[in-house]
Amino acid sequence: MTIELPDARGRLRTYEPRTEPFAPATGAPFTSRTVFSAAHVVADPYADTTPDSPAAVDWDATLAFRRHLWSHGLGVAEAMDTAQRGMGLDWAGAAELIRRSAAEAKAVGGRIACGVGTDQIASGTLAEVRAAYEEQLALVEESGAQAILMASRALASAAKSPDDYLEVYGHLLRQAAEPVILHWLGPMFDPALEGYWGSSDLDAATDTFLEVIAAHPDKIDGIKVSLLDAGREVALRRRLPQGVRCYTGDDFHYPELIAGDEQGFSHALLGIFDPLGPLAAEAVRVLDTGNTDGFRALLDPTVELSRHLFQAPTRFYKTGVVFLAWLAGHQSHFAMVGGLQSARSLPHLARAYELADGLGLFPDPKLAEDRMRTLLHLYGVTP
Repeated sequence: MTIELPDARGRLRTYEPRTEPFAPATGAPFTSRTVFSAAHVVADPYADTTPDSPAAVDWDATLAFRRHLWSHGLGVAEAMDTAQRGMGLDWAGAAELIRRSAAEAKAVGGRIACGVGTDQIASGTLAEVRAAYEEQLALVEESGAQAILMASRALASAAKSPDDYLEVYGHLLRQAAEPVILHWLGPMFDPALEGYWGSSDLDAATDTFLEVIAAHPDKIDGIKVSLLDAGREVALRRRLPQGVRCYTGDDFHYPELIAGDEQGFSHALLGIFDPLGPLAAEAVRVLDTGNTDGFRALLDPTVELSRHLFQAPTRFYKTGVVFLAWLAGHQSHFAMVGGLQSARSLPHLARAYELADGLGLFPDPKLAEDRMRTLLHLYGVTP
């Protein structure tokens, strides 16, 4: 059987779907790398909502997807931008997500780290930004999860100099009960974060970032870097204090960064490991044996899909992630918080289907094909 898929020029092309999925084996916990998947949320499709109203989440399906990730040995990075944090999911929704996911992690023995931000305020003074961070940090620590200190739109707006970042982050790190992960999210993911760490010059921003880390190495488990610049990440990780990990957030260059070089390697905290979960886990287990070539052979072919999902405007990559979760059978619908399923075109989604199917990511290829056909018919595409 074949399927007709629309391309970017509005023409139909014939594609022959794969008949057998990639079938990774489950195994022991990872030994060579710490790996988190930033997981998406599943919207409640029956809720009578608008893009501006509070998010309606299907909690059963959302938690089931996290159990899927944990079953393959991956950690879950919760309430991050993949979960539409700041793009449909407000602080009240994120707080409930953190509570539920942390409890589920405890019940099944899964690893979890949760995002701490300031999204309960749109803007404010430095003191108000600190208070917002403190509120979220307290909730995450009370839940028993590790904290990820996320970049703050409110701080980017309120800060007037690098010293303001040093003061706010120093204050938070001094009171953190356990080592945290610092997250540097670039403006390609969120334009409101332009000039973070006090400068649009990335060299100067990096120096400030490293100054924060150097002052509190005992309070920092690692850093997550999402700048889509492999060379800059490698240079940064080589300057980290002993014991501070680098978690790559580079969805364009992750195989080479995780594999590393003679001077070190990156761990991972990636949105692309949401759809790639089982395959990514298999690749890391191969790497655990010391087989770097085997690791790259598994993971390198996935980069084309990742680059496609994360193409500009990069912040809309969540649409492709949720679309693939629907095709894979992890949820019964293709609806998103805030109506974000409309953020990508039909040709974009068709190409995502083709690339994911070619990798064998769909446990039931026939189900994925049928759902792709349903979407095509919805858009008026007929063979």
